[in-house]
Amino acid sequence: MADRAPTPRRQLAMVFDLNKCLGCQTCTIACKTLWTDQEGMEHMWWNVVNTLPGAGSPRNWMDLAGGFGPDEKARSSQLPTSEDFGVAWDYNYDEVWNGGPNTVLSKDRETKWGMNWDEDEGAGEWPNSYFFYLPRLCMHCTRPACLEACPRTAIYKREDNGTVLIDEERCHGYRFCAEACPYKRIYFNPQRRISQKCVLCFARVEQGVAPACMRQCPGRVRFFGYLDDENSAVYKLVKKWKVAIPLHPEFGTEPNLFYVPPLAPPRLLPNGDVDEDNPRIPKEYLEWLFGTDVWPALDTLKGEIEKRHNGEPSELMDTLIAYLHKDMFGGFTKDPGTLDRKPGHVDTGQLFSPGTKRT
Repeated sequence: MADRAPTPRRQLAMVFDLNKCLGCQTCTIACKTLWTDQEGMEHMWWNVVNTLPGAGSPRNWMDLAGGFGPDEKARSSQLPTSEDFGVAWDYNYDEVWNGGPNTVLSKDRETKWGMNWDEDEGAGEWPNSYFFYLPRLCMHCTRPACLEACPRTAIYKREDNGTVLIDEERCHGYRFCAEACPYKRIYFNPQRRISQKCVLCFARVEQGVAPACMRQCPGRVRFFGYLDDENSAVYKLVKKWKVAIPLHPEFGTEPNLFYVPPLAPPRLLPNGDVDEDNPRIPKEYLEWLFGTDVWPALDTLKGEIEKRHNGEPSELMDTLIAYLHKDMFGGFTKDPGTLDRKPGHVDTGQLFSPGTKRT
């Protein structure tokens, strides 16, 4: 594989604690209102929280392949269709609220799929049914398959912080990037005929403010910072304790979004006894998602929880509980309300001016 992505001087990373995510979609709305509220972006959800097990968004994205194989060659893949992403729709609010003939809310168009369409469905049968929430956005990979696939060199990795961005002035909308991305987090703008994706709120980050989805999370699920900052929660969870691990590491892109895997209660047997050896979330499913590193990560979590139950201190548990909001963001703690301008909310067509796009 010809590696066109330079090694950045530093790498920003994110950690999501799946044991705390509420599936409330506050992060999703924060991103939507800040970045993708313009014409041609109605169907875009750069940040989304999917229910697992489930088809996700775009539909069945895990089966569409992409990324790199064990031989480091690009894997063949499929491009998600517009139906897989789901069309945007609205409701007849004016008619219902203003005394129209129809008093029941209804969609303004026929739909077959949408963002998080299978929310809260999960799998299994009572009393052993289960589900959990998986926040998803661009992984800002160390070896981004999207970058390798772009014939226009419109995708690049910032050397100062490792963020993967699209130069919209160079993009011609071929969508090879969307096909190559194994996580399928790149969208096509039919109005501007370009590809677009999460920009990691770079306009905020440059001013010391954590991304909007991170700050707005009410469950304190999201941690943000540099992977080499030994004082940051991100470094400790990924490098020190190794309880935060990548999703589908076999994709070969070395993502910089990590997950603290979900703990699960034991299964109940038909006679009502507890099966301590088998968690409600099947072991093979967790290993399929996170690889074999999921087992030492879960063992460490269980050991630290036991320490707290016994009255012993645990820095790991204190970090995950996140008593102080500012401790989650690795120094990116500035209040966006104190900035001279509203960071991030800019015309996405003007994101990359000639003087700034390659810094």
